[in-house]
Amino acid sequence: ILQLDALAKKLRARRFENGSLNFDRVEVRFEIDDKGKPLSVYFKESKDANKLVEEFMLLANKTVAESVAIVPKGRKPKVFPYRIHEQPDPEKLANLSQLVSRFGYKLKLTGNNKDISRSLNQLLGSVSGRPEQNLVETVSIRAMQKARYSTDNVGHYGLAFDYYTHFTSPIRRYPDTMVHRLLTRYQQGGRNVSKPKYEELCKHSSDMEQLAAQAERASIKYKQVEFMKDRLGMVYDGVISGVTEWGLYVEINENKCEGMVPMRDLDDDFYEFDEKNYCLIGRRTHKRYSLGDPLRIQVARANLEKKQLDFTLAD
Repeated sequence: ILQLDALAKKLRARRFENGSLNFDRVEVRFEIDDKGKPLSVYFKESKDANKLVEEFMLLANKTVAESVAIVPKGRKPKVFPYRIHEQPDPEKLANLSQLVSRFGYKLKLTGNNKDISRSLNQLLGSVSGRPEQNLVETVSIRAMQKARYSTDNVGHYGLAFDYYTHFTSPIRRYPDTMVHRLLTRYQQGGRNVSKPKYEELCKHSSDMEQLAAQAERASIKYKQVEFMKDRLGMVYDGVISGVTEWGLYVEINENKCEGMVPMRDLDDDFYEFDEKNYCLIGRRTHKRYSLGDPLRIQVARANLEKKQLDFTLAD
């Protein structure tokens, strides 16, 4: 295991050197009683054991994709479901570059994919532990495309792999089952399969993945509201996690529960939404509420049916 750990660390270092993106987001989990009531919140942390498994899963997925995609000259690869991740939206990257320049950071927008990814990783490393970390990470993630399944391989930008598939979880993911069946078929000398049929299956799998992600987010949100229901009136330190024309989303630092300060509660001025700069600006006072700003809030309302938390400003 120690030998595997040493190898995993080398694989990981090489992956980042090649331009793989290093987004390390916190996962929220709940301690619940036997009736499902949330008792406390904890954060799932990725440790060396997780990273060891992750690196070898990535290696397996990449190797399997290469085994089908890389064929002798003059031959066409057989139909196969790939996990693809397209390049970031150039306009969103330009917005990010403009935004971070205000904090004194630079983001490279020219050069090859590797140069841009390295620059992005440098940026994420530089903001770590700084007040603007939340803002920069949030806007960086929004600049990325969503990974999806397709029979048209364009590579995986986020991992900096030319060939990638999902092979390692056939017990819980249908695309992995497709990959296993096709590998068996092709290894036994079976004929190629229908591309349109498999593209449709890939699209269906991508759609279902989005649905599952939404369900997961909704269940976490439900538990967060249920947890905060017993804490009405309490005051917490948070950070602005979203800015919209109808108010501010605020994430509490100690438990990552997110709620909204509705626009109607910002009654000291008339606030206008500046979409490009992710902030609300007071028309009279020019007071600013920006994504990533610290904010002290009080828990005002918790609506379980709507999975909605309302906060008011505590100051």
